[in-house]
Amino acid sequence: MRSRWNQLLLGLVCMVVISSPQYVWTLFTQPLMTTLHATLAQIQITFSLLIVIQTFLAPCQGLLVDRFGPRALLSVGGALTGLSWVLAARATTLTGLYLTYGLFGGVGTGIVYVGVIGHMVQWFPDRRGFATGVVAAGYGMGALLTTFPIAELLKESGYQQALVRYGWIFVAVGVLAAQGLRSAHPKSQIPNSKSQSGFRPRAPGPSHTSGADLSRSVSDFRPTEMLRTPIFWLMFVMMTMMSTAGLMVTSQMAAFTRDFGMADAIVFGLPLLPLALSVDRVMNGLTRPFFGWLSDQIGRENTMVLAFSLEGTAMTLWLLTRSHPALFVIMSGVVLFGWGEIFSLFPSTLTDTYGVKYATTNYGFLYMAQGIGSVLGGPVAALLHDAYGSWMPVFAIIIAMNFATALLAGLMLKPMRRRWLIAAAISGAGAARAIPAR
Repeated sequence: MRSRWNQLLLGLVCMVVISSPQYVWTLFTQPLMTTLHATLAQIQITFSLLIVIQTFLAPCQGLLVDRFGPRALLSVGGALTGLSWVLAARATTLTGLYLTYGLFGGVGTGIVYVGVIGHMVQWFPDRRGFATGVVAAGYGMGALLTTFPIAELLKESGYQQALVRYGWIFVAVGVLAAQGLRSAHPKSQIPNSKSQSGFRPRAPGPSHTSGADLSRSVSDFRPTEMLRTPIFWLMFVMMTMMSTAGLMVTSQMAAFTRDFGMADAIVFGLPLLPLALSVDRVMNGLTRPFFGWLSDQIGRENTMVLAFSLEGTAMTLWLLTRSHPALFVIMSGVVLFGWGEIFSLFPSTLTDTYGVKYATTNYGFLYMAQGIGSVLGGPVAALLHDAYGSWMPVFAIIIAMNFATALLAGLMLKPMRRRWLIAAAISGAGAARAIPAR
């Protein structure tokens, strides 16, 4: 069992490698607009393609990882991620940018992301929230290592040099880290005795409806079975709304920073935008293991209500303090702290509900919500800004989405999963399949 911590570390490194294409993208938007003579909305299509391809191919990528093992597939994913940047540096048209940064980058990052998440839920059945949170933190926090160096290189040598240099670094580190990954032994997928102690199926009751114990009695649901359940589609809608909120901030940060008049602001002796992005990476990383761990303690839905409400509140305060550079940086971090946990909460909740055997492929289907969110938070948000000449309507919609998702988690998802898990605990998977989760 000691080897699973090595797997966690290697998975974390793989996630760090693929984080920059999403989280430093905003630094490239202005140089690309100038070089390619394109509008913000046209450039942001690249970002949406990256996320859409990453997410919509996730079920197929999950199947490939399950069939061929994590080492081979994640090696390919790490190589494609780096090569997408190297090739994007040579793009002279929007189409070329879409095919390289968007298409190749989406395929590469998608293989790695889904593969690592599926890998962790299999190796850590007793600590799914924590383990997925740790590797997801690598994805959310990894760009911290590249944000300031890339920002400086952009000023000194241009975006082409930054793409080429860091693209080759991603290839080398990603492929090397993947060589140590191996599939979980069946014994490692059995919760330890401590996590199993005290659980006995009983009649429905408040004290036996929301813990990880109930989820252990759920048999493994195939994707085709999962897709026929209302719980999955509720989670899909919720993840879409939360993804839209976070990806709007991630992709449009440079744009609304300029519109708010702080493009050249200095905070604590550092330029505001790279500093804000670095703070965001730290908070976006810390939130994933923290809320993952918290959900292991107090329940998935209770944690969702807390985290999603935090982001909605933080977004509101961020908007009200947008004219104060230091507060702008601080509140941007709080916003990302309230968002990044979706990448530990949703996969853990999904695996608790539908079992571990098909966890990688099942999460691939849920992860497609991130692709829809990238379209709504990227080009659609940019078009809405262009139509109104302001970011205020965009922020208003995002804030409403945050609070709406918190309500859905507490008022709908929690009772639906409660009934689902009770049925599974009493009668097994057959009863759960037969009883619609309304």
